[in-house]
Amino acid sequence: MDRGFFLTLQAMRRQLTAMPCDYYQLRLIHSLSRKPFPADQVWSAQQLTRAPMVAFLRLRNREGYDVFFHPFAGDRNAGYILLDLDCPDPSSLDQMRANGHPPCAVLLTSPGHLQAWVRVSLTPLEPDVATSVARQLAHLYGADRASAEWRHCGRLAGFTNQKPTRRHPCGFPPWVKLLYAQPRWATHALSLLQTAPHPYPPAGPSFPLSPPHPPVPTSLNAAAAIAIYSRWLHRLQIPQRFSPPDWSIADLWIAKRLLRCRFPADQVRAVLRLGSPGFPRRHADPEDYLLRTLARAARQTLPFPARVSASGTR
Repeated sequence: MDRGFFLTLQAMRRQLTAMPCDYYQLRLIHSLSRKPFPADQVWSAQQLTRAPMVAFLRLRNREGYDVFFHPFAGDRNAGYILLDLDCPDPSSLDQMRANGHPPCAVLLTSPGHLQAWVRVSLTPLEPDVATSVARQLAHLYGADRASAEWRHCGRLAGFTNQKPTRRHPCGFPPWVKLLYAQPRWATHALSLLQTAPHPYPPAGPSFPLSPPHPPVPTSLNAAAAIAIYSRWLHRLQIPQRFSPPDWSIADLWIAKRLLRCRFPADQVRAVLRLGSPGFPRRHADPEDYLLRTLARAARQTLPFPARVSASGTR
């Protein structure tokens, strides 16, 4: 272990923290032969950042393998879209933030070349939906459209870019540097999802929804909150488990899932306040109820699950 090891480990941890997911698919591609390295491909964040794994990746990188990865959700997209920004406009990132599409991670993969990850959904997306959103974002911000598809891999920070055309004049490969890393969700991505081949989100339950009470000082609007709540409600099969649903249980379960996705606590509270059916229902003190639900959800939030194996490849 040396200083380079710890710099790589720090960069990896920062990037994975900004892009929370249960599992990640890793791909090692040799820069000359373009052949993948045969190895287990699906890992948790804890396993990827263990010392033996980091040392293994650094060794393969020195042997000419580029280190690629993407958040893994089986045969669906995990909610993250990669934008390859070759020779980007200096204002592109500011424009993304102003439009409500802030990146959660931005990497300098070589001089003049950026990669930006945008989280557009807190739940997995169908491939055609994710590809449609990727193409829309690529068109908006001048990204490489050939890379705009649902499972395109991006580079992992802390390693070198072994692509021959990216080498410095002295012959050394450039480092993949993490310029920005912060767990963010593109709250204005709903319009992109709704124009995808299959409307997003699916129609919610046919119960009446009360208006916001009280007003919420957050960038998350009522439509987005209802969409998020509805998606998780049906993903967790709460209507099938409870008839009629116990909304206190639903609120707790959904809050736990959102917190595990690194959704900010104030945004989780907004999702419950604006998206929970009939809220505040009969709660004498709605704000106290939300705080108690969030506190309980935080106590019950579990760490990353154990590793699984996968045989499929991109």
